Amino acid sequence: MGTHCCEVKHEKVSQGFRKVLWIALIVNFTMFLVELASSFSADSVSLVADSIDFFGDAANYAVSLFVLSSGLVVRAKASLLKAATMGLFGVWVIGASIYNAVVMSAPQAETMGFLGVIAMVANLLVALMLYKYRDGDSNMQSVWLCTRNDVIGNIAVIVAASGVFLTTTRWPDLIVAFGMGILSLYSSLQVIKVAKLELKTQSM
Repeated sequence: MGTHCCEVKHEKVSQGFRKVLWIALIVNFTMFLVELASSFSADSVSLVADSIDFFGDAANYAVSLFVLSSGLVVRAKASLLKAATMGLFGVWVIGASIYNAVVMSAPQAETMGFLGVIAMVANLLVALMLYKYRDGDSNMQSVWLCTRNDVIGNIAVIVAASGVFLTTTRWPDLIVAFGMGILSLYSSLQVIKVAKLELKTQSM
């Protein structure tokens, strides 16, 4: 009886989570296209980083949907793959920030700020829907961490836009992009830790 109740509860959680993931996937892929198209005209590293992060999150949600009905081992392995992607994104953003530090032309603060606000609203809506799933397995936690990082990143882009506007230099943009890279690396390590623990538990 107890086992049956747990299965029913898990099924309800999975169905609710699945609906949220589909919404999140559509929102993130749309924002990826919008930000990527605008980031190059704005000449902003933090906007490029944020747009690629949107694409990574859309892929994250797609993988989560694919393995949602699978066993814990499969979901944990998928989480390791997503964590590796988050880590690579972090390394790329840090590298791009260092590389672009030699180019001192200031990006377009107005475009950065406008897109930062739109992206923040989109991610806040997704984050509110995902909030109740934040303490689930590594698969759910990886989705939540990505969304949380997005909101932080959007706020950071808005701050960077203000800094660029006030200083008329690229440095606020580069500093924010670098920080987004560090945050992505840290979140990657968190997901890897939980996923490895799940795999270890299942092998015992």
